[in-house]
Amino acid sequence: MDPNTHRGPEEYGEQDHPAEPPAPAFGGAQGGSGGLARVVRLVSGHYLVTVNPVDGSEIEPCPPGERPAAPGKLDPQERAAAARAAAPPLPPGPPGFAGHETVLEERTEDTERLVRLLSRGRSVRVTGPSGSGRTRLLDAVATACADLAPDGVVRLSGYHRTATDLLYALFAAVHRAPQHRPERPELLRMVAEIGAIVVLDDLEFGGSALDELLDATPECAFLLAATPDVAAPSAASHLEEVFLGGIGRDACVRLLERAVDRPLTDDEQAWAADLWFESEGLPLRFVQAAALLRQRDRMSSAPGALDDGYGLFPEKTPEDDAAAEPGERPDVPLPSLGEAAAPAPLLASRLSAAARESLRFAVALGGELPHQAHLPALTEDTHADAALGALLACGLITPVGGHYRLAATVQDQLTAAGYAEGAATRAHTAAQHYAWWAGHPSVTPERAAAESDVALAAMGVLTGSRESGHASAAVLLARTAAPAFAAALHWSAWERSLRHGQEAARLAGEVAEEAYFHHELGVLALCTGSLDRARAELEASIGLRGVLSDRNGAVAGRRALALVTDRSRAASAATTAVPQAAAGAPQPVGPKTPAAGSPDAVSTAKLRVPRAEETAATVAARNAAGTAASTAATKAVP
Repeated sequence: MDPNTHRGPEEYGEQDHPAEPPAPAFGGAQGGSGGLARVVRLVSGHYLVTVNPVDGSEIEPCPPGERPAAPGKLDPQERAAAARAAAPPLPPGPPGFAGHETVLEERTEDTERLVRLLSRGRSVRVTGPSGSGRTRLLDAVATACADLAPDGVVRLSGYHRTATDLLYALFAAVHRAPQHRPERPELLRMVAEIGAIVVLDDLEFGGSALDELLDATPECAFLLAATPDVAAPSAASHLEEVFLGGIGRDACVRLLERAVDRPLTDDEQAWAADLWFESEGLPLRFVQAAALLRQRDRMSSAPGALDDGYGLFPEKTPEDDAAAEPGERPDVPLPSLGEAAAPAPLLASRLSAAARESLRFAVALGGELPHQAHLPALTEDTHADAALGALLACGLITPVGGHYRLAATVQDQLTAAGYAEGAATRAHTAAQHYAWWAGHPSVTPERAAAESDVALAAMGVLTGSRESGHASAAVLLARTAAPAFAAALHWSAWERSLRHGQEAARLAGEVAEEAYFHHELGVLALCTGSLDRARAELEASIGLRGVLSDRNGAVAGRRALALVTDRSRAASAATTAVPQAAAGAPQPVGPKTPAAGSPDAVSTAKLRVPRAEETAATVAARNAAGTAASTAATKAVP
């Protein structure tokens, strides 16, 4: 599959870009795809990082001429374009075919309440089980709140994201800062000025981590969505809580009737009532039940009606045509309650072979479904991209972030039905495909980062496998994808891919690759301020490269290690200056300091203007000493 002809640009928001996107710079070494290896330069805080896929990244203090301009805010049109690019791809076929735009049932009051709370600047957490319609509710609220905040509505995904990841994602969604990753103090200063309605789906943390996110964004109102198993927010967060359960029996019947476009028979209504009681009214279960009824209708119709042209139903075989007499309509019974309670195997058995093979790949990758543009190559079926619409219409997959994954409980149902057989082999195939694709010069880092969850899932499966060649495939994929994740500023994926690659290289005995991953982890730790970890990783890399007589790699490692040493010395000097200042540094000549215990003692100590040559640490220490002395004197007054 040529990435220039199967790249799916509209799904990635690149309709107006050339087929061969220009890269910032190119090195002279050969990349994994046989072309020139892409070298990207980016600024991280005070450092200039050169992401080199061949020899390893280089890091140096950023020269004054390389420092980026102050980030500016995106205008509404740019924010809208970025939001469209980050949304999951639409399935092929006529509008509304997939049925993913289902009408909200019995959620009008919830929607109006959430809009009222957000308009008052309150943050809300919506808690509901998987399949309760949280994402659809968030979509409706986000549409109604489009004009409430100066920076609009920002949609974020908490799937596999930490609080720090979300802060950087919020910064990138509002600001224009290409190839620039600010240090944390600068990041906190800029996100504190953002005034937006932040709609955050699939939140995976609570407690102090959630407090960190909320405290850093005082001008934002958050609409959070999480499942009941996620840690609760702290009492200090002052979040409004809204619990989302199932919908009523009548609403479920209306959902089914709209989906099948006809009234339900008496038997079907009784069947729906039993399913409503068993499922507690979860909307996802009735989306799947509607797909069962549509399949039953088509199986009961005239011969040839099963072929809808989009792969939702398999083609009629000659045996099927011979079994059905002319003019006879087969009597297809309703699925049993057990089949309706766990419908994934029955639904999948009536889909096309390409759709079933796509499900097998998703099961092999821990539930992550590859982008539809990759399905033809993975399944070896040129029409496999149409499987996305079929799977979405059946409720077997659900959007998460910018891609799709298996819906709740579908992974377990398909595994029990045998869809996990050959999972390691399929993960190996996916890893080889993505290693070729991510290293191709026409694939931008942002497009590679959009597939990070699928690539990381393949790495994880292969790293845990002990079959021959799987660890080496994981090394190749990590070696190719990690530089793209770094260049796209998706650094949590960068770190995870490096750790997968380091472990896989150790298992495969590929010492040179293990040294590369240690070096990259050291550069990443230096950028994030983890000096001890950076030193350990870089020393390990230098040692391995010394054994391999890799002079260029060892030199790059020593340069990075020298920066770690300089940074450590500066931090140590700042730490040493604090107790010296607290012990009593000479006071500047000026107005007489108020006596201890006087009303102005504390405020004067806090507001004293420092001299230009004084360090921030010295000023902080002096202020702390003045406050402590004032407090002690106040207590001494009878």
